[in-house]
Amino acid sequence: MKIEPAEIEGVFLLTPSRRGDARGWLMETYRRDVLAEAGIVQDFAQDTLIFSVRRGTVRGLHFQGEPQPQAKLVRCLKGAVFDVAVDIRPESPAFGRHVAVELGADHGRSLFMPDGFAHGFCTLTADCEVELKLSAYHAPDCAGGLLWSDPALGIAWPVDREEATVSAQDSQWPRLAELASKIG
Repeated sequence: MKIEPAEIEGVFLLTPSRRGDARGWLMETYRRDVLAEAGIVQDFAQDTLIFSVRRGTVRGLHFQGEPQPQAKLVRCLKGAVFDVAVDIRPESPAFGRHVAVELGADHGRSLFMPDGFAHGFCTLTADCEVELKLSAYHAPDCAGGLLWSDPALGIAWPVDREEATVSAQDSQWPRLAELASKIG
């Protein structure tokens, strides 16, 4: 497995190697020992699978705060997504900056982000399946979000705001400036 640090400290892109023959292929998608060697020491508590029907579906930007913050390991099992991690750690020099990568079933890459990041994605194909490995159980009282289309984030989403399929909740999260005043 190839593990590359992203532009923001603590975020990593993981690319598994595939071994195949006439029957198909095999790849290791998670190895605690290999991640630990790269400095990613994380105990995961929950796996969540998300299915999206339409291309242009935006989910996020979600996070889970204290007392149960969540680190995430994200992988696309079917189709492809534009995946985003926004640094919302108040003390971070990268606060408000993001990492965006394409994750897809064709290459099997994953994105790891520690707790303190808002996460979201936009489907690039129809019928997408995305798997999240989470470091803490889902806790609705700790859940929050950041407005995905906030221009202050500078995210080059692959869909126009008017054409995106977005939930009512995800359309009403605060902008970065509002969130900063609450968590800072």
